[in-house]
Amino acid sequence: MASFKQIESFLSSTPIAMAGVSRNPKKFGHTAFKELREKGLDLIPVNPAAEEILGVKAYKNIASIPSAVNGVLIMTKKDQTAGVVRDAKERGIKNIWIQQMADSREAIKALEGSDINYITGECIMMHYKPHSVHKFHKAIRKFFGVFPK
Repeated sequence: MASFKQIESFLSSTPIAMAGVSRNPKKFGHTAFKELREKGLDLIPVNPAAEEILGVKAYKNIASIPSAVNGVLIMTKKDQTAGVVRDAKERGIKNIWIQQMADSREAIKALEGSDINYITGECIMMHYKPHSVHKFHKAIRKFFGVFPK
């Protein structure tokens, strides 16, 4: 389980590239991108099929993101996650958050033992200015003692 300190470090590592941003407004990768940006998180979309998403210039892959990017939030399908992790490591990015349900054994193995601050098994929506259902989920997890400390 990630610690509160790891999460805080990731959230302060802006700008953050978000891999797996969907152009489809009905997909979680789109709604999460929109909500996190509206709340003030400095996110850069990564989508190989988009020029821009919600008016923000999109990048085709991690290799093409601006050098100022300090973190990567991964919301891809499991079979794509390890590739994004490898690309982020090659870029020297030291903060990686693999969104809950996007993790794969291969991706986690690539991070284990590295000097990268990585978070897995957590929903970023519970940690960055949560509201409504995410705030409720956070409270439940705190109650049961399974929220990062």
